[in-house]
Amino acid sequence: MPEKLPDITKSYWRDSVKLPEFPSLDKDIEVDVCIVGGGITGITSAYLLANEGKKVAILEADQLLGGTTGHTTAKITAQHDLIYDELITNMGKSKARLYYEANMGALKFIKNTVETLNIDCDFKEQDSYVYSTTDEYEEKVKKEVRAYEKLSIDGGLVEKLPFDLGIRNAVVMRNQAQFHPLKYLVKLVDEITEKGVQIFSNTTAVNIETGENPTVLTSKDFRVTAKYVLACSHFPFFEGLGLYSTRMYADRAYIVAAKPKKNFPGGMYISADKPTRSVRSVTINGEEMLLLVGESHKTGQSTDTMKHFDALEEFGQSVFGLEDISYRWSAQDLTTLDKVPYIGEITPGQPNILIATGFRKWGMSNGTAAALLMKDIVLGKKNSFRELYTPSRFYATPSIKNFLVQNANVAGHLIKGKLQTSNTDPNTLEKDEGAVIRINGERKGAYRDQEGKLHIVDTTCTHVGCEVEWNSGERSWDCPCHGSRFTYTGDVIEGPAEKPLQKYDYTMIDNITSEDSGY
Repeated sequence: MPEKLPDITKSYWRDSVKLPEFPSLDKDIEVDVCIVGGGITGITSAYLLANEGKKVAILEADQLLGGTTGHTTAKITAQHDLIYDELITNMGKSKARLYYEANMGALKFIKNTVETLNIDCDFKEQDSYVYSTTDEYEEKVKKEVRAYEKLSIDGGLVEKLPFDLGIRNAVVMRNQAQFHPLKYLVKLVDEITEKGVQIFSNTTAVNIETGENPTVLTSKDFRVTAKYVLACSHFPFFEGLGLYSTRMYADRAYIVAAKPKKNFPGGMYISADKPTRSVRSVTINGEEMLLLVGESHKTGQSTDTMKHFDALEEFGQSVFGLEDISYRWSAQDLTTLDKVPYIGEITPGQPNILIATGFRKWGMSNGTAAALLMKDIVLGKKNSFRELYTPSRFYATPSIKNFLVQNANVAGHLIKGKLQTSNTDPNTLEKDEGAVIRINGERKGAYRDQEGKLHIVDTTCTHVGCEVEWNSGERSWDCPCHGSRFTYTGDVIEGPAEKPLQKYDYTMIDNITSEDSGY
């Protein structure tokens, strides 16, 4: 019998740690460095810069660690799917090696920090595997193994895995790691607040006044003036002339935490084939459990999001047997045109505004590498990874193709959403059901909550005007163009949108008729 999935999405990381609370910004301030975004990149950057004597402030639009960092798989690894053969082809051997070194440097930094600060965060070294189950990906894994050999990466070809899953082959990378990210970062937060770092939650940065001392403007009209601004907000809250909306796409993945019937042999595993299947262990309430991860798709572009959780549960049952499912949640990340993050000057000639984005679901290592690089930029130190990650780079082979494909996808969804019709009568919605409807010929989104109250919002995303779609698995409205997400009441969950969806102000909202709705 299938195990019952939890009714609500909740991250184990966030549920198992008491997160510190901080006030909203309520006055204008001046600092050396203003960091926008309270995830692993922002907090690590603040830790590094505070240790250098810099006066630092962090602005977080929601609660600290409430975004992607709080919903990660929490692997710390330089093995980012099958990437090194592709990097050698597109960028050359030296840059591919630099990418490996940057992420291994991040892993080493986290390990050293855990040891130095004596952080109890379930840090554990593990070997990491990418495996194939088809002819096509068997050949791709072989190419990746050859790339490892060219780059002198500690790893190689594996013919089978230590659990019952039929594979063609796999590539292993030795001595990677996993941890509890929030236990680690809460300790860093304690450290930085003791060093005088100011942290402000529920403070949304909306723009920057550029200049020698850039000023961050917030939604409540308070200002932060700094010598440097670090945009670590997942999607850059300020794009300048960088056109980042056209140079990245948002992708979602799903996570199920479950207790296996069979013993897990250790290690971290991910399929090269699609749909993605990823497995690692985690200790929950003293018991070893598994994180089953995968089912990636572009945000807002899946018609039934619950099916992704169901698929992961079925995979876990078939391979390990499951006794209990404690948590389910999802995560979202951004992918750049060439799959390497954008870290550095937001545009050429703006050396005091830095961004870090596009981690492609590997944010624990890439986010830490970003913090280490930005620290050196702020301090005026040379860093061998600066050119690799510079946001102004351009590699014709991946960039032109992916730019055209991504923006054709955006245009297609923009038009599709405007033309979409609906015959759904909001009066027929059951409790805990949402749908696109039309009222007086206008596209709206309706959700009837578990108490029976109907919530209606305008479905036009406040970023560039695409039409959001209902996400039944997480009770949210998701934008298929650039990945903005909103609660069923219209509030922003994650950007690039900064403003909420417009609520539909309809008198007697619970008594809309089919005639009122324009059917």
